[in-house]
Amino acid sequence: MKKLLLLAGDYVEDYEIMVPYQALSMLGYQVDAVCPGKKAGEYVLTAIHDFEGAQTYSEKPGHRFTLTADFATVREAEYAGLVIPGGRAPEYLRLDARVIALVRAFADRPIAAVCHGAQILAAARIIEGRTVSAYPACRPEIELAGGLYADIAVDDAVTDGLLVTAPAWPAHPRWLAQFIAALGAQVSI
Repeated sequence: MKKLLLLAGDYVEDYEIMVPYQALSMLGYQVDAVCPGKKAGEYVLTAIHDFEGAQTYSEKPGHRFTLTADFATVREAEYAGLVIPGGRAPEYLRLDARVIALVRAFADRPIAAVCHGAQILAAARIIEGRTVSAYPACRPEIELAGGLYADIAVDDAVTDGLLVTAPAWPAHPRWLAQFIAALGAQVSI
């Protein structure tokens, strides 16, 4: 069974952690969801972000997402790829040197980042010269890190090598399909 690592933190976007976790598990991957400072069986709080006509997304309380592995014991060599959901978690996770080192270790493997997950990619300095999508408010960080911001529809995704990114959860079908392709798997419907 192939293993994937999913990076979580409190106030991760609800859909952006729940849907990839469930979809990738359904495809037969062991998805180890981890958070710095927390262990398997503990949880992170999620936030539900929605697009309701305001100048930015709205935020509502989400669910408790149960972690499936311990961040402190992760051995990156065991994983085929990395998933970085968005929400508010990336803004503080990117301050953790262990998170940055972990993300850099995946630079030569498939990485799927959505929404504010690009904040972690920028902090890890692995996007220079690469095309990256994210929630539009992350554009300055992508460009300051040397990335090329992909201004695409909210339900679209972009792949640059093994890096798959998207602006927000409405892109899940395309984002996950492109990530699965980057992992070398095929899904037929």
